[in-house]
Amino acid sequence: MLIVTKRLSVCLIQLVCRGLVGVTATVAQSAVFPALTSPLGPVVNLGYAAFAGNDTAPSGQPHSTVTFFGNIPYAQPPVGSLRFRAPRPLDETINDPARVPISDARNWGPPCIQQPAQVGIGSEDCLTLNVWKPSGASEGSRLPVIVYFHGGGFVNGSPLGFPLFDWVSQNQGIVGVSVAYRLNLLGFLGGAAVAADGDLNTGLRDQRAALEWVQRHIHRFGGNPEEVTIAGESAGGASVIMQTVAFGGSNPLPFKRAVAQSIGFGPTPTSEQVEAIFKNVSSTVGCTGPSVMQCLRSASMGAIVSAINHNTVIPVIEGPGGFLPDLPSRLIASGKFNNVEFIGGHCTNDGRTFVGGTPEQFNTEDDIRRLLFARWPRVTTATMEKAFQLYPAPDSPGSPFKTQYDRASQMSQDIVFSCMDIQLALKLTERGVNDVFAFRWNSPHAVLFERAPFQGVMHTSDLYFLFDGTTGGPNALNSFRAFNESEARLSQEAIGFWTSFIASGNPSAAAAPARIVWTPFISSSPSNTTTTTVHSRIVLERGDDEGMKTKTMIELIPAEDIERCNFWMSSNVTAETRV
Repeated sequence: MLIVTKRLSVCLIQLVCRGLVGVTATVAQSAVFPALTSPLGPVVNLGYAAFAGNDTAPSGQPHSTVTFFGNIPYAQPPVGSLRFRAPRPLDETINDPARVPISDARNWGPPCIQQPAQVGIGSEDCLTLNVWKPSGASEGSRLPVIVYFHGGGFVNGSPLGFPLFDWVSQNQGIVGVSVAYRLNLLGFLGGAAVAADGDLNTGLRDQRAALEWVQRHIHRFGGNPEEVTIAGESAGGASVIMQTVAFGGSNPLPFKRAVAQSIGFGPTPTSEQVEAIFKNVSSTVGCTGPSVMQCLRSASMGAIVSAINHNTVIPVIEGPGGFLPDLPSRLIASGKFNNVEFIGGHCTNDGRTFVGGTPEQFNTEDDIRRLLFARWPRVTTATMEKAFQLYPAPDSPGSPFKTQYDRASQMSQDIVFSCMDIQLALKLTERGVNDVFAFRWNSPHAVLFERAPFQGVMHTSDLYFLFDGTTGGPNALNSFRAFNESEARLSQEAIGFWTSFIASGNPSAAAAPARIVWTPFISSSPSNTTTTTVHSRIVLERGDDEGMKTKTMIELIPAEDIERCNFWMSSNVTAETRV
């Protein structure tokens, strides 16, 4: 048995701080720790700590039992002097791995402070993660791993809303992890004062610290740190992109694959806006002068909550050398990112959720200028006019838009949710990455659709199917009800595609309940005289309740979609939209 000394353990922690994840993982995994037991449930021994989890099996499926471990710290509590600083590593000193205190890990950790905020709801001490593993998996199983980042606009949300139980029970060949990270001003307060005495984008750095913890320890749960996929939707999808372009691609990634759903963020604030927000926050809290950061760190949670409720704070651009050195669109366009195997896509009508009004409010182009572009105040008249040409008016010959609302919604869709996934897919395939796939989700969130049918396949529709609408309970942050037959079939099919990609880089490799093969984003279409490169994506759609199949199909991405996305992702336009 390899004895890991205290000195070696400290060195391991220091290596992690310096970003030498691969070296750390190799050394740490060479140790064999004794098995521990607890009346609470199955125990995983990490040497410096041990956690007792809880076994659960789907109804009537004992062969699909999953063990859950929750509320596992991955960094020091970011409180007191560590507020507004990058996450600090835990003390992972290994003294006697045979006598490690066992923590009860059968439940979730507290959510990070939300917006709207209220004292007593959520916690500043929230840097924890959760693990789901097949109950039969053990150290040495080396199963691929999925790490999920929740959405919520970077201001709210929690892992509690996105349980990975179904993913692991359906595919017993993967391990699941979900991560809590700091939100709003506790995660993203920017400005010169923070840069001088703190760290920018601490919420994104929390995510990276969790990924580094996975590199060091997931093998103890049966996972393989060399086969990690990250995934997320909306702000979680944006997190996936930001992790992929982090440091402008200059640092190795602690993951291999990425799934970005309905990438949602922006406009990223300018440096002037960041300073104005910092001034508003410090004024609300009551902190001024040269010791403003010290004051903010010692401020009461009541004062912080007040500032959260008066300011919306999201990721900032740090400049050269920073975690986020430039706008993600620019980093992708300039090739400043690491290669990953990739799935990217969106819901058919994501844009309707954020278009700025209801159908009856959109009657003219002026309504589009007034309502839609209120979110994008830097967009110029020239850019708007070009957009109106690319999205022809409803009364124009051949226009695909029946109403001005449809027209505005598609613009909203492309600016925020659909063009960045296409942009990254194009760049990855240009680099020769083969495992690149695209999707369009085309079945609505049933509960939200009943409330607002005009929104169609609205934002978060994919989440309804991917995170177990049958229970109503675990997904506490969203509205769910029990699936009907066709919804259940689509859910099973989609989870099969997602987990197959996690396991192999190919969404159609596993024996998933799918009736078609999900073809890559780019393929060749031969004709009589030439071979044409085509862009395709899968369209995930439920069937009828009487049939036995979904309506999932493969479609070619229309050329006008590519043209519009090239426009929105061009450098002069992203300078205005700041995505």
